[in-house]
Amino acid sequence: EYYFEQHTAYHVTNIRGSFKVCSRSIIFDPEDYVEPIIKIPLRDCMKIEFVIFIKEVNVIEAYRNERGSKKMTFQLEVWSKTEDVVQTLLQLHRASCLEKLGDQTAMIAANLQSRLARSSFDKNCFQSVAEKPHMECTVEMVTPLVSNPGHVCITDESLYFQPLNGYPEQVIQIRLQRVRRIYKRRHGLKPLGLEVFCTENDLCSDIYLKFYNTADRDEIYYYMATFLENHITEHTAESYMLQWQRGHLSNYQYLLHLNNLADRSCNDLSQYPVFPWVIADYCSSQLDLTNAATFRDLSKPVGALNKERLDRLLVSAFILCFQMHQCNPCWASLSD
Repeated sequence: EYYFEQHTAYHVTNIRGSFKVCSRSIIFDPEDYVEPIIKIPLRDCMKIEFVIFIKEVNVIEAYRNERGSKKMTFQLEVWSKTEDVVQTLLQLHRASCLEKLGDQTAMIAANLQSRLARSSFDKNCFQSVAEKPHMECTVEMVTPLVSNPGHVCITDESLYFQPLNGYPEQVIQIRLQRVRRIYKRRHGLKPLGLEVFCTENDLCSDIYLKFYNTADRDEIYYYMATFLENHITEHTAESYMLQWQRGHLSNYQYLLHLNNLADRSCNDLSQYPVFPWVIADYCSSQLDLTNAATFRDLSKPVGALNKERLDRLLVSAFILCFQMHQCNPCWASLSD
């Protein structure tokens, strides 16, 4: 979902919290942790037939769903913004009620681009009046499940991101001198992502940006890469392997670096980091690394370790081959 804006509001007159407007839902996050987080799908807003309660009494458990007619009332702390918020919700509600998912996505994207076009990066946010801006463009800050649209601006000293909704901060600043690693990323199978790390071995990056075209992404990447060439040494898979062999990196850190080099990120659930499954003994309190039974059979893929499952796969493969022989004699003669 896109996270458009948030406002301080009250629910049931006395429950204060954050009223968040997203592309497909409304979320009310109360300040009192005893109260549940309320998520209302916009497609049901005319009747409110489906409401989701999250983390009731601050307990992490399965979400509680309530069906049936229910009236939910929210009062914004700044009442003058009410009309604008209602208009935004009506537009997003119309998009959510369209039958085809593609039409919903297109209408939401058009709404987003319209909002971005009416705003620009506020250069009053620069930390120094001497900073020289290099370029500015519209982007999205990507986190798991939510994309936060806004404007990015890079100067000779810092990378700035100003979210459209002012969350988590009015502006996020990353000084170029603090940057240690940058990676080009694929987002949605397109070369549009850029991930920035200010530490050497952390799993999570400082910011993950999705651009709307590859040229903008590449221009900022090469500008930062040119700056980094004069300040830090570039790391490769071979350099990480040497550090791991010498004991400077743990197994966990080494695998994280390999995942990063392989275009994986904890901010993108479609390309989340993966770790090899090598252990077979999950019962012993202490692993005997000299015992071959401690490890799984690495001569077979994971899907073939279970004999019953392997037998089913072999039968399915045999049937498929037989059908292809019957339907395509030319293929059969070539395979023979």
